[in-house]
Amino acid sequence: MLVVGGWMVAACGKSAESSEKTPLPGTDVTVTVNAAATHPISPYIYGINFASQVSGLPARLTLDRAGGNRWTTYNWETNASNAGSDYQYENDAYLSNSSQPGAAVTSWIAGDQKKGLATLVTVQMQGLVAADESGPVDITHPPDMARFKKVVFQKKTASAEPFSAAPSAKGPNVYMDEFIWALDKRFADQHIFGQAPSGPRVFVQLDNEPELWKSTHLEVQTGTEISADAYITKTIELAKALKTQFPDLIVFGPGHYGFYGLYSWNGELKATLTGRDWFPDKYLPAIKAASAAFGKPLVDVYDFHWYPEATDSTGARIGSFNSPTLNDDQVAAVVQSPRSLWDLTYQEKSWITKSLGQPIAILDRLQKRIDAENPGMRLSITEYNNGGAQHIAGTIAQADNLGVFGAFNLFAANFWPLNRDENYLLAGFRAFRNFDEAGHDFGDTSVEAVSSNPANVAVYVSTDSQRPGRVIVVAINRCKSPQVTAIVGQPMTGTAHLFRMTGTSAASQHTVRPVAAGAQTVSGNSLTLTLPEMSVTTIDVY
Repeated sequence: MLVVGGWMVAACGKSAESSEKTPLPGTDVTVTVNAAATHPISPYIYGINFASQVSGLPARLTLDRAGGNRWTTYNWETNASNAGSDYQYENDAYLSNSSQPGAAVTSWIAGDQKKGLATLVTVQMQGLVAADESGPVDITHPPDMARFKKVVFQKKTASAEPFSAAPSAKGPNVYMDEFIWALDKRFADQHIFGQAPSGPRVFVQLDNEPELWKSTHLEVQTGTEISADAYITKTIELAKALKTQFPDLIVFGPGHYGFYGLYSWNGELKATLTGRDWFPDKYLPAIKAASAAFGKPLVDVYDFHWYPEATDSTGARIGSFNSPTLNDDQVAAVVQSPRSLWDLTYQEKSWITKSLGQPIAILDRLQKRIDAENPGMRLSITEYNNGGAQHIAGTIAQADNLGVFGAFNLFAANFWPLNRDENYLLAGFRAFRNFDEAGHDFGDTSVEAVSSNPANVAVYVSTDSQRPGRVIVVAINRCKSPQVTAIVGQPMTGTAHLFRMTGTSAASQHTVRPVAAGAQTVSGNSLTLTLPEMSVTTIDVY
């Protein structure tokens, strides 16, 4: 390990991290596979935000999200919205100029269906939505109720009027159960909210980043934070209204903006790293009790956003590392950052680990809370980006993220583009989806694989339920030197076809993608290969 500015920085070669084991003779890293330890990989982890707006969209993605700050104030009856602090606290027609109710969402779903993508739609929960498209709203004494309409979760308890796919926009309220009912009617006979739709499924997310409403949506939140208890009450009420209409609807919440919201609800809760006093420890039992009373789970997927707080030794966050040229410290920060999702031995450089004195391992910590309080609920990360947008380090981090999501059984994940050019980051998807440009993907069943040195090499192993005997592996070398890597324990027979991305191959490509890197015969339960420096290699054995 290198010590930089008092922080531990992973270097290639041997390391003293406690999780690492001695590799087999003649290798740098040994990956031990437990072929009996398997679970299905959710198809929805290969997701993105704004699929229709992304240049160079990878093939065979699976989930698109209609999310972000603007959707908090979306008025489905008129398509008006307000982006809050993102753009001048302005009521406008940015999402759609159409006068057809719900057009901003129905057009999004229709576009996704043409691409074969499931859709995650944001449903409004904060409480107020834009009433007009007349420009900036006065935030001196918010909210200006002449400019907003009230969100009501359940129309049938608040009005004698029947549901309508085109309700009058003159009333003071906008109804959420009527909103999803109208969406379903727009896609008649497709059962988009059911277990077996005729096309891609549609999920719903209960609003967006609620801990930040005080600042992002001052125009409606009045500068006062919503309390954890008030938020949980809103969650239960809205989820009940939605599931009364569509019992099989998959509901995502809470959509935290990041660690501090998830940990202590922005400081409201006096949480400790090892205590049972995080926000989920309050949220999960409440949702469980309300679900039992309702007779059905109210929130199916525990969702959060993850823009890593990891930095280099100067304190610069990795999300800002978007130059084609990065120094070794910056590269290490980017390529190691996915380990904070799971690795109990890895302590990144960030205010989080500096304050708490321990590794983050956020997926492990959250899953244990879910298992204890609300088993059956799944996890999702519907916004994330690890930086390195112009560098092979970004490709490595993105591929590593996707491997982690499958290995740790997430239900869904959606990459969030932060820059106009995300070529190297989008390439991470291509290690898993259509890696050979012939329609082949990473398998649908995850097989447990443990690296003797995760600081240097990460390996993700899968099998394909549709093609018995096929094994697909993604092997990542984070180092600036080749790594002789043995993969042992997984029966493999046939030919290993290699597809690879490196800094050198990427530099000559307009669109960064894997290139064929040869083949070798495989027989038995081991495979040894040399991973080039800073590379992502997909190995398809059949």
